[in-house]
Amino acid sequence: MWVVIAIALAVGEVLTPGLFFLGPVALAAGAAALASLLGAGAVGSLIVFIVGSLASLLVLRPIARRHVRMPAISRTGTDALVGRKALVTRKVDAHGGRVRIGGEEWSARAYLDDQVLDEGASVDVIQIEGATALVAE
Repeated sequence: MWVVIAIALAVGEVLTPGLFFLGPVALAAGAAALASLLGAGAVGSLIVFIVGSLASLLVLRPIARRHVRMPAISRTGTDALVGRKALVTRKVDAHGGRVRIGGEEWSARAYLDDQVLDEGASVDVIQIEGATALVAE
């Protein structure tokens, strides 16, 4: 019975994102199922469920709510390059070229197929595909 309750509560948590109320109670139901499996009986399992619910709500819920309010994580890797300025070091068109982003040289293609970007032009990095920067003026 406790396993079914734990699963139902976990599904309810997934379907109601942002509240983080049913998840900790689902963990307590899982603990009650384990207690029942170990021979705690109905009353023992109910006590484990109540204590587990209170403990998980008092400990886990505040932690989860703090994480929801945290600012977005800074972009890293190639995602951090999108939106940056680049300098064309070899003519860039739909077939290829080279740009310098920060201190690194990247292969590049024009974001728009008909665009040709001459050497020395300042461009924006629109997207990164593998090791190729898609750039536009």
